[in-house]
Amino acid sequence: MRFRSTPNAITGSIAPLMTPFTATGEVDHDSLTNLVNWQLASGSHGVSIGGSTGEPGAMTVAERAETIRTVAKAVDDKVPFMPGTGSAKLDETLELTSEARDAGIDAALIITPYYARPTQEALYQWYATVAKEFPDLPIVAYNVPSRTSVDLAPETVARLFRDFDNFVGIKETTKDFEHFSRVLHLCGKELLVWSGIELLCLPLLSLGGTGFVSATANIAPAASAEMYRAWTEGDFDRAREIHYGLHPLVDLLFVETNPAPGKWVLEQRGLIKSGFVRPPLITPTEPGIARITELMRQGEQYLSPADGFTVEGK
Repeated sequence: MRFRSTPNAITGSIAPLMTPFTATGEVDHDSLTNLVNWQLASGSHGVSIGGSTGEPGAMTVAERAETIRTVAKAVDDKVPFMPGTGSAKLDETLELTSEARDAGIDAALIITPYYARPTQEALYQWYATVAKEFPDLPIVAYNVPSRTSVDLAPETVARLFRDFDNFVGIKETTKDFEHFSRVLHLCGKELLVWSGIELLCLPLLSLGGTGFVSATANIAPAASAEMYRAWTEGDFDRAREIHYGLHPLVDLLFVETNPAPGKWVLEQRGLIKSGFVRPPLITPTEPGIARITELMRQGEQYLSPADGFTVEGK
């Protein structure tokens, strides 16, 4: 929690970890710890878990809390830790955020409540409630309309940023690049904005974005981190080279529903024991695996080395 008082230090490539399960569906904490260690060794600037890539909707609050404790222990304050602690239910959101705060997180990533399709005023009150409940914890909104069917408007973000000192940022997972610009225009550079859309990670930096929380970091953490470093150091050609070089791996992650393709890759590389995904998702089909394999070949130079991180028992 050493970054809790300085949330503007949560920059760069924040890896949104997949949640490893055993072949029979239990949370695999050994594999999860292995993934954290690999991310740290690969240069990721921060770690998250419990976002869409982590299958939170298929897990209980207790399971999610336990994964947060496992990751917090493995991260050990080496880099910022910003897990997803939101739910479609307010009581679950408050419970999990409390558990995460006590585990030593640096900021809480709160998804917009899904399925109910609340109004902008309802969304304001939702985040206001969380911010008031945890005044000493940085709160970051997670806007992902493709999964929630609700879009947190730039004006609502600006209102929250103005009204609550601990509402510090937003992870924008929308392909509407104009939305990014309007959020930053209304809030100014003090608002922390991360991209959750893989192919908008680099473009967002040109608008003043803080970094990205990109699923690509699950299989190419070193390249994701280097792209950010290259941009911030003014090596724009290298940053663009990596951006375009990662295209096959981005496509790989979405051959079938994320995170199933990425988990399959992690299992094949020995980083987790099993690529199991919980229902309603399924592991990749044979045609899917053929396509994933081809995209791995195309993007292999950007896959981070897994040597030395084969999880025990794999």
